[in-house]
Amino acid sequence: MQEKTIGEIREEWKAADETKLPSFIEEYGSDTRSGVVKLVEQARKKIKTLEAERARIDRLREYERMYADCGLICGIDEVGRGPLAGPVVAGAVILPKDCEILYINDSKKLSAKKREELYAVIMEQAVAVGLGMVSPKRIDEINILQATYEAMREAISKLAVKPDILLNDAVTIPEVAIRQIPIIGGDAKSISIGAASIVAKVTRDRLMVEYDKTMPEYGFASNKGYGSTEHIAALKKYGPSPIHRGSFIKNFIVT
Repeated sequence: MQEKTIGEIREEWKAADETKLPSFIEEYGSDTRSGVVKLVEQARKKIKTLEAERARIDRLREYERMYADCGLICGIDEVGRGPLAGPVVAGAVILPKDCEILYINDSKKLSAKKREELYAVIMEQAVAVGLGMVSPKRIDEINILQATYEAMREAISKLAVKPDILLNDAVTIPEVAIRQIPIIGGDAKSISIGAASIVAKVTRDRLMVEYDKTMPEYGFASNKGYGSTEHIAALKKYGPSPIHRGSFIKNFIVT
């Protein structure tokens, strides 16, 4: 049989998923061609990387294991407390027990591409997802903290099934009868809260991109409403848009 070319083996490596990597290593581990040696080493590194990620995800399920006997666990998180424009958005996510979706983390630690990829997986695999959104006008009326609580309550109310316990990122939500566990830095410590942060972040970012189409002068697609230098300059030049938070921009312009 004619020996496979390095190019052919490289294509096999590209196509090999995690389950096929060990057999790839076994088949080509004795090949002494430098190109193949490199591909085998990359396969070994990929396996080690995946093993390390699985171990990280297992640690991220610590709170879910701790409260497993309580029933359905829901992670709660929000995005958009700090921007000058746009809503505050909360996510509520109930993941399957022993969920093993890799790469879930605090949404701020992930690239936009990875967040989008994980959003699709979370929406597909989650037992239930709820989203809550509070407008800039409402934020100005009741302040950002109360608006955050309101968004979280709305997210919980939109879940298809009622959770038995809530794992929250740092806060205790008023007017919620369900047992709550506030966890400081929870979006990087709980897989459920991390998933909620991703869902909320992607939802809000997509909305800000849509706003950019009708109000391009503020650069919402890139700054997502946060107070970048360019955003503040545009705010001073054009004045506030309908989605700016009056209580947040008073230091920059007279409203």
